[in-house]
Amino acid sequence: MVEIKTLATGSKGNCYHISDGSTQLLLECGIGFKDIQKGLNFETSKLKGVLVTHEHKDHCKGLESVIKRGLNVYMSKGTKEALTIENHRIKAVESKKQFKVGTWTILPFDVQHDVSEPLGFLLQSETGAKLLFATDTYYIKYKFTGLTHLMIECNYDQQTLDNNVLNGYVYPAMRKRVMKSHFSLENLLDFFKSNDLTKVQEIWLLHLSDSNSNEERIRSEVAKSTGKMIYIP
Repeated sequence: MVEIKTLATGSKGNCYHISDGSTQLLLECGIGFKDIQKGLNFETSKLKGVLVTHEHKDHCKGLESVIKRGLNVYMSKGTKEALTIENHRIKAVESKKQFKVGTWTILPFDVQHDVSEPLGFLLQSETGAKLLFATDTYYIKYKFTGLTHLMIECNYDQQTLDNNVLNGYVYPAMRKRVMKSHFSLENLLDFFKSNDLTKVQEIWLLHLSDSNSNEERIRSEVAKSTGKMIYIP
């Protein structure tokens, strides 16, 4: 059974804890290790590694602190170079080349964001669970089968973003940047239609914008489209 816990999400920091009952991992380290400890009730001795999607600080601000705790951190070569931190705990991984951490087999894949070499991760547990983690991307070009858990960005919905532009809360240039770097509700619904969700047990919608998203609308539309259990941390 996969257990998911959100330690932080959004522009101020992202960090998620997952466990398949044997191996515990962190997805992102956008908060310091002290906050990670608090979030996990100081039960961090069984953490086996950290996956980082890209170099923006809200996803890796706590990098040095988790390294000091002896955790290996997995990221793309482009992300590593952008961070300019050399440490033997940083492990560069490649898109479409799987690796293993404990009971998880992990397949990185390329996503679309305005950074060096962003990645998403497909994690398959020896228990049979298959978890997709993808954030900070406006599009996913791959199709997946047999997914049991989705942790996926839904940053904004087009209606709220466009209303913010009309009302002068968001500059047109920012609208364009958001649409070319983050997942919208509309693109997410298309992604759901293109993938087999038969075995999906939980959908976690991550990284909602404080100003450009309508949580009620997003929850309702995704529930109507998928019929699955929805979590919005």
